[in-house]
Amino acid sequence: MDERKVPRCMSTQHPDNVTQPFFSDKALIEGETEVDEAYYSYSHLGIEEQMWDYEGKEVDPHVVKKLLSKNEAFFREHKLGRDCFLTLRVPNPSYERNEAKILIETLEGIPRSYDVAREFYGEDIPPIFEVILPMTTSWRDIERVLCYYKNFVVGKQDKPVAKGDITLAEWIGPFRPESINVIPLIEDVKHIVKADELLREFLRRHPVPYQRVFLARSDPALNYGYISAFLAAEVGLQRLYDLQEEMGIPIYPILGAGSAPFRGNLKPANVDNCLQSYPSVQTFTIQSAFKYDYPFEQVRQAIERIKDYPRGKPREVDEERSLEIIRKYAPRYRSAVESLAGLINHIASRVPRRRKRKLHIGLYGYSREVGKVHLPRAIRFCAALYSIGAPPEVIGLEALNEEDIAYLCQDPNFKRDLRDALTWGNEDILFHLFPELKGKLGFIEYETSKEHRAITAKIYEIYSQNGEELTQLITEAAYLRGFLG
Repeated sequence: MDERKVPRCMSTQHPDNVTQPFFSDKALIEGETEVDEAYYSYSHLGIEEQMWDYEGKEVDPHVVKKLLSKNEAFFREHKLGRDCFLTLRVPNPSYERNEAKILIETLEGIPRSYDVAREFYGEDIPPIFEVILPMTTSWRDIERVLCYYKNFVVGKQDKPVAKGDITLAEWIGPFRPESINVIPLIEDVKHIVKADELLREFLRRHPVPYQRVFLARSDPALNYGYISAFLAAEVGLQRLYDLQEEMGIPIYPILGAGSAPFRGNLKPANVDNCLQSYPSVQTFTIQSAFKYDYPFEQVRQAIERIKDYPRGKPREVDEERSLEIIRKYAPRYRSAVESLAGLINHIASRVPRRRKRKLHIGLYGYSREVGKVHLPRAIRFCAALYSIGAPPEVIGLEALNEEDIAYLCQDPNFKRDLRDALTWGNEDILFHLFPELKGKLGFIEYETSKEHRAITAKIYEIYSQNGEELTQLITEAAYLRGFLG
């Protein structure tokens, strides 16, 4: 295979959009529509990579065949696996036991997709050669997926079908590609800040020409708060760059940022700020709100801006200072959020669905981590709090002193994110739920949206009176924000 072109943008299937895309005849995107979505991302938006998510949702396993057969002219000119890419997100058996065997089915399907592309192109271009492994916490997690594919998917081709008989490869053809790349998706703060340690041992044991690593922004924010996720990403990126220099292996970080400030604030109008805040990131996720809740030309231009922007070195951060702030802030944030679990879950249950998904396991699913509190996924969590005018970005902020705030403000995106979040706040509700925040937000200049504030007041009033009709109001508020959650 030729030298890999590592994309700058990755389209994902995160259901954070308010607006229904034109190619879907219903608000809930699923099945065949996701195939159309992938083609739209490649052909219209110019996004070079599509994540195909097998984790926590029903998915079409024949996506390669359908993409090539339905859009022949485009894929003749833009070769899948060389010019544009399909990257599978698979379940992690270490944490998702009920989904574990989907990993096996998914890996077994990679050679089948290879055969489809081989017939289509008449040459050896693997259409799928990378998989994303969520909730990676050890180099062993990466190694197991890599070795399973080599030893059990490809490795069985040399075994005889029966004793004294022909090999499996002679009977049904060879299994290609011979190996795949595994991209660890690191989703909790303590492993993000030690991403270099996680990768170092794997790279020592398995020399590769390059390594991609995916740092989450949503789940770390959900579990440890916005500030923890913000700082952890900076520390992790700095350490990954140092590891690259140490080992001489190119490392290409992926940042999983969404449109809400809590989840990264990556939206068409804020692209330059994110690029400046995370200069060493190679690939940025383009989630559904980014794609569908803004005018087409604005979206397209923002994607081209990311693709054209030169990648650089990470921002220098004081690691010890950052980790000290996380240790002070995260417990206060978690305590505050856990005390509101009932309210959050009630509002979240009324948030409109945008994709068919099963329950996602995160840290709040484990009682040993945070007592018996269960919270919704990050998008619905955000949507619930924004819908009552309580932006989650400021929860727990009172744990920090003036020196801490001054350190955080060294990155102008910190204040910008909080200002953007507070645009959608309702101070009457915010300070009622979190009275300790009064007087703590003076370092930010912000102006709230009167229209959004009026809707949040109605939502909170209906909730307080045990009312049920909230979905329409939640949707109206989300349209104003330009994202669901």
